[in-house]
Amino acid sequence: MSKKIYIETYGCQMNFSDSEIVASVMTSHDAKVTDAPENADVILLNTCSIRDNAERRVVNRLRALQHLRKRRPGLLIGVLGCMAERLKEDLLEEKTLGLRVDLVAGPDAYRQLPELMADAETGQKAINVMLSADETYADISPVRYTPGGVSAFISIMRGCENFCAYCVVPFTRGKERSRDPRSILAEARRLLADGFREVTLLGQNVNSYRWKEDDSGKVTGFSELLGEVASVDPRLRIRFATSHPKDMSDELLHQMARHPNICKAIHLPLQSGSSEVLKRMNRKYTREDYLERIAAIKRILPGCGLSTDIIAGFCGETEEEFGETMDVMDQAGFDFAFMFKYSERPGTLAAKKYADDVPEAVKTRRLTSIIDKQQALSLESNRSDIGKTMEVLTEGRSKRSDRMMMGRTSHNKVVVFPDQGFKPGDYVQVKITACSAATLKGEAVKSH
Repeated sequence: MSKKIYIETYGCQMNFSDSEIVASVMTSHDAKVTDAPENADVILLNTCSIRDNAERRVVNRLRALQHLRKRRPGLLIGVLGCMAERLKEDLLEEKTLGLRVDLVAGPDAYRQLPELMADAETGQKAINVMLSADETYADISPVRYTPGGVSAFISIMRGCENFCAYCVVPFTRGKERSRDPRSILAEARRLLADGFREVTLLGQNVNSYRWKEDDSGKVTGFSELLGEVASVDPRLRIRFATSHPKDMSDELLHQMARHPNICKAIHLPLQSGSSEVLKRMNRKYTREDYLERIAAIKRILPGCGLSTDIIAGFCGETEEEFGETMDVMDQAGFDFAFMFKYSERPGTLAAKKYADDVPEAVKTRRLTSIIDKQQALSLESNRSDIGKTMEVLTEGRSKRSDRMMMGRTSHNKVVVFPDQGFKPGDYVQVKITACSAATLKGEAVKSH
């Protein structure tokens, strides 16, 4: 009898892409994916370690799932991904967390999951957290969670070597390694043939993508790869995430300008607007460098959507340094931001070198100020779109009303509009008539 596998994913887009790899590995071994944990023989949590909050959520979820063992004798519960890599044996030691985990697999061990499960079934504690120098899963066709869907992820590289002071990713995902561009193009063509109309190229830092052909010595960088994927078919929209400011080149921006189907949206993490804080963070760029890159984006790609990441209360951050972050937000005019309080992660450079000395109340106040400012910037940006007609790729029905459809513009803004018989995957010209800070609202004027 084939086993039923339930996969629950936390964290970044890369984790969601990895979960599709896990589903492919397991279904190739006669497993079936279920969307209900209570029906599963194996429950796998694909985890994130970027912040302490993320790990606590997973631990709480693991505790909540333990009761299912009474109803399903033989149930296996496993932890995958970055938290598995970081905590390793601690997860398998029941006394440490006060719960039972049967198997642990790091981000480079997903091919071994069937063997790990077989070991766990015998009562052994199964673990594989070996990081690889060359694993990219390039030959595995992911099992998409939304067959017949509109958007899909394509992982183009794995790992990170930037070693930002606050970040565990280089330790949990290993060294950078890029995937053969031919396999990336083949996956894009398959997705198009399967009805997908948008792909997002994923990497911890996509600008670091580099593939050298063994026979010819030809080198493909990210800009060249992006152009090749965009040339697969003009009907296929292309997005990418994430770019590091130190590697965002004018060449890449010109490539985006050349191809109408490369979405005009860039996620460029700021983290801090203070050069001194950026230096402590080991970000390898200054405030001035970042603002120059923003100016280049606005010059080469007028109207390009801009989003970012910001950390409040990093080690030693003064009020003046915090004010510099607020100032950069004003100058950049971000459309959207992911905003967090600094969370010290064991083993990172910051944890070893700096005191986490900004009081929690100060972190909270600064984060609140950042959120309030971003709300105002988002609303201002969306109001500037009222009266414009924008092409929207329809994704499905609005969560709030079956009579409304939702989709995204090239600039990655969410638009809701009345349904006129539209289907997911339709391109619709929508005239924007109203907005909130999070959403544009409009009326369809034409579709194709």
